[in-house]
Amino acid sequence: MKINTTINGKAVSLETNPNTMLAEALRKAGYKGVKIGCGEGSCGACAVMIDGRPRNSCILPAGMAEGSEILTVEGMGNPENPHVLQQAFVDSGSTQCGYCNPGALIAAKALLDRNPSPTADDVKDALDGNLCRCTGYVKRIDAVLEAAKAGKKADKKPAKRAGGKK
Repeated sequence: MKINTTINGKAVSLETNPNTMLAEALRKAGYKGVKIGCGEGSCGACAVMIDGRPRNSCILPAGMAEGSEILTVEGMGNPENPHVLQQAFVDSGSTQCGYCNPGALIAAKALLDRNPSPTADDVKDALDGNLCRCTGYVKRIDAVLEAAKAGKKADKKPAKRAGGKK
């Protein structure tokens, strides 16, 4: 079955069994930032945004994504042009093994999209479903709060146009 969706801003047709879990279908399509941890929706490593909401893709049949807009961590940024959250995770040292980072970044982005000025408790709640066995959580909370501050500063700067002119 073909599942027509938008992934990271591009129209995509996934060829898969509709009962295959979305995490598996995305990985097969090359989106390796989607990790499969527990396979039960408990650890958050597989989180992607679907129509603006974070979802655990390991428990979502791929057929349910028909017509949806999906954002994976690859769509947030890349090493040359990281998203402010990705850079904050690196700067804070909250990226040890990295396996759970994609899901945590998606959860953090969903939070900042709906609340650009979160409290530490807001961040804790948003990251609650993302388990990390290497770094703990304090550095992640700090990273999201720093990213929120950096995002506010970036909003106040005039946008650069092509060619580097303001």
